[in-house]
Amino acid sequence: MFSHLPQDFAERAQQIKLAVFDVDGVLSDGQLYFMADGSEAKAFSTLDGQGMKLLQQSGVELAIITGRTSKAVEHRVKNLGINYLYQAREDKITALNELLADLDLSYAQVAYLGDDLPDLAVIRRVGIGAAVNNAHFFVKQHAYFTTHANGGFGAAREFCDALMYGQGTLDAVLQRYL
Repeated sequence: MFSHLPQDFAERAQQIKLAVFDVDGVLSDGQLYFMADGSEAKAFSTLDGQGMKLLQQSGVELAIITGRTSKAVEHRVKNLGINYLYQAREDKITALNELLADLDLSYAQVAYLGDDLPDLAVIRRVGIGAAVNNAHFFVKQHAYFTTHANGGFGAAREFCDALMYGQGTLDAVLQRYL
């Protein structure tokens, strides 16, 4: 399952203290659903949510940086117990820099999962910058690795599992369910 990961993945994963996710196209399928009253709806994968919870339990902090503002995202973040949410932040590297200053972390301690051009600066800067399978081709060219799953359909779970695998915590997490 993890044979597609780069050779030095475990070495990089050992440094990760923070996993950051984009929303549209990563935690959702990228479709925007607008209701007649102007409100917005999004669908999120329960597989992704479970993976994110398990990654948190393994000791990795989570954050969301998204270019849009959405009540649905606020609810999802609260449901998952994520402490850091940055909405309406098209300049994602600036948002990440603020977060790193608050948490006293370096780029090498961050893993990021994105799908489109606004994610590229972060993907290229952090310790593990990944793209979902259906990301823009240019983003995939510059990502450290690409998931097999598409955004909104298990890509975040795959990313979380890979991080736990690289950190040596995945087996213990899985064994709890036997």
